[in-house]
Amino acid sequence: MSVEIMKRCQWVSGDVHTKYHDTEWGVPLHNDRKLFEFLTLDGMQSGLSWRIVLNKRPFFQKAFEKFDAKKISKFTDDDVDRLMNDKGIIRNRRKIESVINNAQKFLDTKKEFGSFDSYIWSFTDYNTMTNRFKNWDEIPSTSEESENMSRDLKARGFTFVGPTVCYAFMQTIGMVNDHVVGCFRRQELKETGLP
Repeated sequence: MSVEIMKRCQWVSGDVHTKYHDTEWGVPLHNDRKLFEFLTLDGMQSGLSWRIVLNKRPFFQKAFEKFDAKKISKFTDDDVDRLMNDKGIIRNRRKIESVINNAQKFLDTKKEFGSFDSYIWSFTDYNTMTNRFKNWDEIPSTSEESENMSRDLKARGFTFVGPTVCYAFMQTIGMVNDHVVGCFRRQELKETGLP
């Protein structure tokens, strides 16, 4: 009896990657707290590998109050110092300060639009953009939409939100479906009625 091996996107290399790819990556997400979590994690990843961030995700969740933006927005310099001593997370002062800043800007944006979800999905007209790439190396690191998102987020005072971070964020939350042709998740998402 042969065992069929499921084909996945080429970036998946076992362990934490597999679970994330198979259950979260590219699935349209509309929960504000989860959106803030991934905006934070994608910003933290800047200059590092996604595997490092995924492995540290439970520590980030604990350090940043399960990504409760209201609580994080009230963090002080003492909290920054405390987090700089937290070996479980990425100890980069600029990135930690960015999370606090972005929590404040996230709340402002949420207040203006009713939800962060309403704001962020407007960059793709509230639809998932589905690409048809056969290989991972064909996938761009930015798009016109990620550049527009980056520009607008920066104008609102967000930091660590360059076009590359924004494109990774769009992939993460399902604004763009970049599962390669042949990846079983691409087919699964289609079968569940998602783009």
